[in-house]
Amino acid sequence: MTPFLSPERKQIVSKVLVCIALAVATVVVYLPVRHHEFVNFDDDRFVTENPKLREGLNWRSIRWAFTSDLTRDDQNADYWRPLSYLSHALDVQMFGLRPAGHHLVSLGIHVAAVVALFLVLQSMTGALWRSALVAALFALHPLRVESVAWVAERKDVLSGLFFILTLGAYARYARRPFSVYGYLVTLFTFVLALMSKSMAVTLPFVLLLLDYWPLGRTQWAKPATGRSVGVSPAQLLKEKVPFFVLAVASCAVTFWALRREESVERISMPLGMRISNVLLSYMGHVGKTFWPTSLAVWYPSHAALSAIAVVGAGVGVVGMTTAVMWRMRHKPWLAVGWFWFFGTLAPVIGLGQLGEPTMADRFTYIPSIGLFLMLSWSVPGRAIGGLILNAITCVIAGTLLVVCAALSKIQVGYWRDSETLFRHALNVTRDNWLMHDSLGLILVNQGRPLEAIEQFVQALQIKPDFAEAHNDLANALLDLGKVAEAIAECTEALRIRPDYAETHNNLGYALASQGKVAEAIAQYWEALRLEPDLAPSLYGLVWILATDRNTSLRNGTEAVQLGERLCAITGFHDAEDLDALAAAYAEAGRFSDAIRIAQKAIELANVAGQQELAKQIQERLKLYQAGRPFHEGSASVATVE
Repeated sequence: MTPFLSPERKQIVSKVLVCIALAVATVVVYLPVRHHEFVNFDDDRFVTENPKLREGLNWRSIRWAFTSDLTRDDQNADYWRPLSYLSHALDVQMFGLRPAGHHLVSLGIHVAAVVALFLVLQSMTGALWRSALVAALFALHPLRVESVAWVAERKDVLSGLFFILTLGAYARYARRPFSVYGYLVTLFTFVLALMSKSMAVTLPFVLLLLDYWPLGRTQWAKPATGRSVGVSPAQLLKEKVPFFVLAVASCAVTFWALRREESVERISMPLGMRISNVLLSYMGHVGKTFWPTSLAVWYPSHAALSAIAVVGAGVGVVGMTTAVMWRMRHKPWLAVGWFWFFGTLAPVIGLGQLGEPTMADRFTYIPSIGLFLMLSWSVPGRAIGGLILNAITCVIAGTLLVVCAALSKIQVGYWRDSETLFRHALNVTRDNWLMHDSLGLILVNQGRPLEAIEQFVQALQIKPDFAEAHNDLANALLDLGKVAEAIAECTEALRIRPDYAETHNNLGYALASQGKVAEAIAQYWEALRLEPDLAPSLYGLVWILATDRNTSLRNGTEAVQLGERLCAITGFHDAEDLDALAAAYAEAGRFSDAIRIAQKAIELANVAGQQELAKQIQERLKLYQAGRPFHEGSASVATVE
């Protein structure tokens, strides 16, 4: 660095170089995601098979993004995060359903969050290299891979970016307290974080921690730079009131959405077991932060709890809390870092059991920053260590970052496709019933039903009351033509979960395959009562009402109404749905409409490479052109996987 630069300019140049280095290192580690596929684990639910987002960014998708999780009419809803949905819709608008663009946008947001974290910490503390170490660990740690490489977890990186920007806006406001503009900017970025992921509700708590250190706004705190501002505790709490109000409102909306989805009722773990799981999960996240191996996309809950492990975890949590409190006057970053980690992880740690697992790598996206603060600010500084100690410190820090980058690059590779991801999870965890089921679904989609059945059976051996696995096993059995066995599995799934709409649909398909069409119709209607927009059930009803041989079962007018509703849900982009609608129009005597829709269905089938389907529709088109509807002996309908 040239000696002609002033100290201020040297500082600017150093910050620019650090930002570039952080961005380049992050991109190098994560760039392979551009070749990755979408994974069949929420990517399908929230992106690739979501009819609202598949339209791209338009007024319908915008309206859906803001209202879907607050109403009962959407099977893809879970909790309110409109900004995340809009980001997915924008991706579809720009890249279609080509996964590379979606992955690179997530990577870009993570890079922005990394650079922002460095700049925010450096501005608050004045410590360039400590801030750089925290940002580098945040960028390259293997626990970040899940949030960055998983398209459906866009909410993590997006919310994380706005979370960090809120901290930066607050730090700027804190230097000039009572600035209305600065306060409103801070509040606005907090709203954006909440609109991306409700886990950001803990941000007001983090602001209070920053008031203690490094901002030193409390009367008894020592700031990282400058003098203590000495704002009274009452004033600090008062200025956080709007933040807490927004946080409480977000919690209420989240609880309502999850309660509506019955996530609360379905989990009945005793309080003592939940507390034990919480302790194990806290220490488990700490352990995976400092020893990041055996990482998986989903960890089963701690079913068989070891008393020794629970006591050890409890001692670890209490011991760490006591230690940081004892040293907080002399080393405030220890307390701030620990309570940052402990507090920001609280919403998803599993005490409330709102449908989430108690551990997940993605949960640590923001909480891990607290642990990295503790580590970085505990490294000896120049004033403490001599030249040799400083050199050793630099070597250790560099080695740590290289190891993190190497482990992350390996972990990124496991996300290249669904089968690789799920098999890896099964290799590094035990009794992972959900991963057995998820792998089975992939094998069914690949036309490997026998292998899939093995996975579903293993899932049910671990968790016999797993209704989804019974339903998925039924699908695989239907693929093999084992209808009676499939009906038995559907019956068992409905015994466990009577309101399972997909199983009612699949039972309808199985009954129709046996020629019990009237009973199949009843199952389809029940499925639609539970989920009004369940496309396969709509398709099944349309096909029967329009084409069944039994005159008493056909109803052209009702088939048209249901068929138009079906095609509206799928955006008039599905050849099979359009084929059913064309048959409905023909049954209702609207042959010009039947011809028009059938011709469009043929075009879509050819574009999708569905030549056999196109040929079948072409044969039906000849009937419509001759003024005749299409009828068959029994309906051929789709199943829900």
